[in-house]
Amino acid sequence: MLKLFFGGSMGIKPHETTTPQKGFSPGLSLKRCTHLLTIALLAVVMLGANDPEARFNKVGHEMMCVCGCGQVLLECNHVGCPDSARMIGELHTQIDSNTPSSAILNWFAGKYGATVLAAPIRGGFDNVAWIMPFAVFGFGTLGTAFLVQMWSKKRRLAAAGVATVDSNNWEKISPEARALREKIRKETEYQ
Repeated sequence: MLKLFFGGSMGIKPHETTTPQKGFSPGLSLKRCTHLLTIALLAVVMLGANDPEARFNKVGHEMMCVCGCGQVLLECNHVGCPDSARMIGELHTQIDSNTPSSAILNWFAGKYGATVLAAPIRGGFDNVAWIMPFAVFGFGTLGTAFLVQMWSKKRRLAAAGVATVDSNNWEKISPEARALREKIRKETEYQ
């Protein structure tokens, strides 16, 4: 069977001579290599799929201890913690009863509040907690780019000698304001 899969003799006896078919290579074909890599990848991924200890560690690291220490539940190590032992026991009970991981997280969030979750669960209003940092960064970047563009536009206009004040409004400015503006311009002029 393996000889057939890896491009072996396919039932040809050693004393028979045949000419190879067009496009046939005795080695591994691309399709066979792809199948082998897919099977190997799935085997590696599925190694710990049903391991309760691995699931316990994964879910336990997705929750925070509620004692106020600010540590992950399974990492809470301060002496005399009143909550971590009880919560770890509850987590073992939930894992042993084959409750899905999302249901366990929802159960803990229902019992202890949303602060027990190390990261918000995706869905509903919690999506805001995932989206807002990126949205604020994006709007901040766009706002900064707009501001820099406006500053550079004013600088280009000033360098070209174009007045930034309408000629209609220039007559409306009082002589004191004109004098003050001229004084400011002279004092801030680069020499």
